[in-house]
This record gives sequence, C-alpha cells and structure tokens, in this order.
Amino acid sequence: MAGQVAILMGVYNGATDLPAQLQSFAEQNHADWQLIASDDGSTDDSCGILKNFAKAQATRGRNVTVVQGPRCGFAANFLSLIAASPPEAGWLALSDQDDVWCQDRLARGIAALSKLPDARPALYCSRTWIVDEKLENPRLSVAFSRPMGFHNALVQNIAPGNTILLNRAATELARAAAPEAATVVGLPAHDWWLYQLITGVGGTVIRDRKPTLYYRQHAGNQIGANQGWRARWWRIRMVLDGRFGEWNTANLAALQASSARLTSENRAVLETFFDLRHRALPDRIRGFTRSGLYRQSTLGQAAMWLALMLGRF
Repeated sequence: MAGQVAILMGVYNGATDLPAQLQSFAEQNHADWQLIASDDGSTDDSCGILKNFAKAQATRGRNVTVVQGPRCGFAANFLSLIAASPPEAGWLALSDQDDVWCQDRLARGIAALSKLPDARPALYCSRTWIVDEKLENPRLSVAFSRPMGFHNALVQNIAPGNTILLNRAATELARAAAPEAATVVGLPAHDWWLYQLITGVGGTVIRDRKPTLYYRQHAGNQIGANQGWRARWWRIRMVLDGRFGEWNTANLAALQASSARLTSENRAVLETFFDLRHRALPDRIRGFTRSGLYRQSTLGQAAMWLALMLGRF
C-alpha cells in the first residue's frame, strides 16, 4: 500500500547541514511526501533555507510547511509535531536535520510495513551508516540480535528516531497519545517513547538490518551513535550519576499517562517495573529476576544490574 508520507523534522540552528538533508528528501524513490519542519527558535538561516526549499518543491506539487516549535527541547519539539501531524497522511516519517537519507529510505520502510495488517500499529526503523561531519569514514551501527519488544523497550531504546516510519494505525495512536506524554517533564527521547508505546499496545516493530541513512556525528548531536568504548563508559557514568533512573522515571510517567492504551499484559509489566523500583534491595533482585526485562548486550545487562544494586534504576 503506497500513499503520501508526512515527514516530520525538528530543526534548531541546522543551517550548516540542512541543505544536504533536504536534497536527500527530494531524491527519494518514493516521491509522494510532504514535509513539516518545526523550528525550535533557530538564530541562523535555517528558516530561510526551509522557505527556499518550500518554493522549489511547490513546483513539483509537494507541500513544505514550517511551524514554530515549543522551545522546550528536541523531544518536546517532536511530540508537538506528532500531535499536530496531518490526518490525511498514510505514513509518518521522523527526520533529524543533519543526516542524509539513502534514496530508498522511505521505500524500504513502506515495503516492510505494507506486509502487515493495516489495523496493527507498526513501527519501522533501521541501522545507519555512522559518518563524520563530512559524511566520510562510514561504519555500520550495531545489529542487535535479541527480539524487540516491551520488555526491552522499558529499559533500552534501539529504535533510532531518525530512521522511524509509522504506518497509519501507529500514526493515529501516536497522535492521540503525544499530548499525554507532553505533560511529562524531562522525557528523554521521543523515539524511545514511540518504541515503548507501539510495543506496549501489542504492535509490531521492524528493525531493518540494512542502513537507510548517513548519521552525521558532530559536536552538536543531541544524542550520538552510542558506539565504542567512549559510549560504553558514558552508559556506566549514566548509571552512577543517576541519569538512567531519572530517564526511567520520566518514561514510566509518560506510559502511565497512556496506560489505558496498553494491553492488559503490558500494563501488568509496567506496574511490576514501577513497583520494584521502590522495593528494598532483596525484593528488587527477586522482582527483577522474574520481570523478564532485558537489554540487548551483556554489558548493557550488567549496567542495568549495577543500577538495580545501587538503587538508581
């Protein structure tokens, strides 16, 4: 099933890399798309670049809209975009401002999701080519081997937002739930929330092993590629300084705001996770062992156990 894709892009002072990303939109094999860019208070020429792109695409029958973001961080910017996404779009694609899409980025996602029942909420994401500021020295992002599901999503995000495509059922779900999540202060990431929400309602998540974009790494990245020993040390620091626990607190609050949408089984998992965080250490250990929560790697699982032992879970 083909149809128009609504591309949602958060923008903030992205003038340096924005033209290359916009050009990759124009070169997509799936040419039926519209772009909604939410500028979150840029002080550079981002809006001017977007307006010029809008004029160029209008001659091809494509609509490019620039709106003003809430100026509360990138996660809030994307939640506002999702909440106001156009109901007529058959697909919803998320985009960062500084990547470059492969030509089949949209087409691959649509092909994968089209194999599923229309009524089932489904999320497509993929691996990426991790590159430097000049789009050089590419290396593949991690290929995770354990299943994607709610027990993983509660404690780890492996659905990179810059590769996400939602089918109509998932779009309608996310549009309805986004205002609920937006009430939570400190939500760490919109893509993590989407991974939790889609799996929480019993939807499907597909993670393509083929990369669909070039993920540019530079000093301005809000969240980087999370690979290598530096990233591993950062994850351990995140546990030790309590940030992992803070993220879990915000994620749980967002899910509890939408708990009526979850399956009864996953509501029980959510309640178990919330409860064990407030237990004494022996009860935390027993409860966590029975919970079935898991991260994808051995080191990641060890870091989660460390957080559990330190009471920063």
